[in-house]
Amino acid sequence: MDWQAHVTVATIVEDNGLFLLVEELQDGRTVLNQPAGHLEPNETLLEAAQRETLEETGWQVELTAVIGIYLYTAPNGVTYQRVCFAARPLQPIDGYQLDEGIIAPRWLSREQLIEQRECWRSPLVLRCIDDYLAGERFPLSLIR
Repeated sequence: MDWQAHVTVATIVEDNGLFLLVEELQDGRTVLNQPAGHLEPNETLLEAAQRETLEETGWQVELTAVIGIYLYTAPNGVTYQRVCFAARPLQPIDGYQLDEGIIAPRWLSREQLIEQRECWRSPLVLRCIDDYLAGERFPLSLIR
């Protein structure tokens, strides 16, 4: 059997109790997720997290910590290894062309996100935010 996990990154960007999320289309439905995506060849995990955040939200960010490393198997059987980072928002880039399939960046509180549970791309959306809120922080030097 040929099995492999897909390496992905995600970024928790918080500003005054609001979290930067991505409203996007997945399999014909609108979902909410952190800025997230796949690691590309010859790219570090940190570079991937910054790139994906910019491509999906139009925001430049400064990574500050690692929140956690997660495994998730989607209903279709694909397994994802997600490395989740915390980041500080720096600035939006006016007129930035977001990735195809992205509807818009959205700033939501945890409570607003809970109200839209049926729209989460995966359970990791809330899990990563809750780990962040619980104070889970590991130095970026963890990633080598």
